[in-house]
Amino acid sequence: MPADPESSPSGGGAGRGPRIALDAFGGDHCPGPEVEGAVMAAREGARVVLVGDRSKLELELARHDGAASLPISIHHASEVITMEDSPAKAVRSRPDASMPVCFDLVTQGEADAAMSAGNSGAMLACGLFKYRRIKGVDRPAIVTSLPTRSGWMALLDVGANVDCKPINLVQFAVMGAVYAGFKHGKARPRVGLLANGTEDGKGTDLTRSAHRLLMRGPTEGFEYVGYVEGNGLFSGELDVVVTDGFTGNVALKVAEGTGRLIAQWLRGSVTGGARRNLGALLLRPAFDELRTKLDPDSYGSAPLLGVRGLAFLCHGGASAFAIGTAIELAARSVNEALTPQITEALQRHAALMSAAKEGGEAKVG
Repeated sequence: MPADPESSPSGGGAGRGPRIALDAFGGDHCPGPEVEGAVMAAREGARVVLVGDRSKLELELARHDGAASLPISIHHASEVITMEDSPAKAVRSRPDASMPVCFDLVTQGEADAAMSAGNSGAMLACGLFKYRRIKGVDRPAIVTSLPTRSGWMALLDVGANVDCKPINLVQFAVMGAVYAGFKHGKARPRVGLLANGTEDGKGTDLTRSAHRLLMRGPTEGFEYVGYVEGNGLFSGELDVVVTDGFTGNVALKVAEGTGRLIAQWLRGSVTGGARRNLGALLLRPAFDELRTKLDPDSYGSAPLLGVRGLAFLCHGGASAFAIGTAIELAARSVNEALTPQITEALQRHAALMSAAKEGGEAKVG
């Protein structure tokens, strides 16, 4: 980072590797979790640029022993975008807000990825206005990871696009497959389309059109297996599930709420009375593992795929652990060239993209 007054280092550690620009004033409880998460990640070797009110960030950093020696710098931003703000209007009217400044640092070459636990609509607007879309991408998508019986699966879109066209779902499938390969190590991901049944005639005009396109291929980067119902999301038979942003966001919130409910039921069932407490003690390792899998903080962040730069969304109540995990994922995404991987995959599926845009399934394959 240049040693200018607006972006001087708060600590002495130069560090190496990717620089993550973190919106320190995006989350519900900012800037405490953001700063603590940055400290956690920096102690593991990450470089972090905290973006926001300098005086407040310096005070927060001072609470952490040894922070002065960590590769953490501060870039001052005088404004904030709140959850109540109109996303596009706020991004355009507040150029010095902490969130858009993170994106500016990336486009100016002073950071390698942007991250925020703030307004997701504003993050999407920043991605579109600041980064622009990858050539050939009609709409970006937000992807997240969810636990299954046999590992993890990628779900997208989970909120960027309420209304979609078949081309969008086809592009989500290609991008989601790349992400599953990057994040979960899937060599040839199995991709399914979320619907209300597994028969070809199920779904809506949107899902039926996308299903026909994906069935005809070619899908060299992944295996399209067809429709999947909601009760099959966590079976472990799929690596990627594709849907529109409205349905995906509802599915994600239902999954998170169900996980919390199961955890509460288990706590109530195994506690109370000496015998139950003893049983709870014996089962504690299994419960700890289950709690980790059910905790949204363990998923890290949700990348915005389809734009010409790396952007990561954390949920508003993200803990310091979630922020730290997200920073590590962002650094890995830089090192493993996630965006170029997506660009190359879209180019390899040019015939599929062309057919989807034209609405002519017969031209595919």
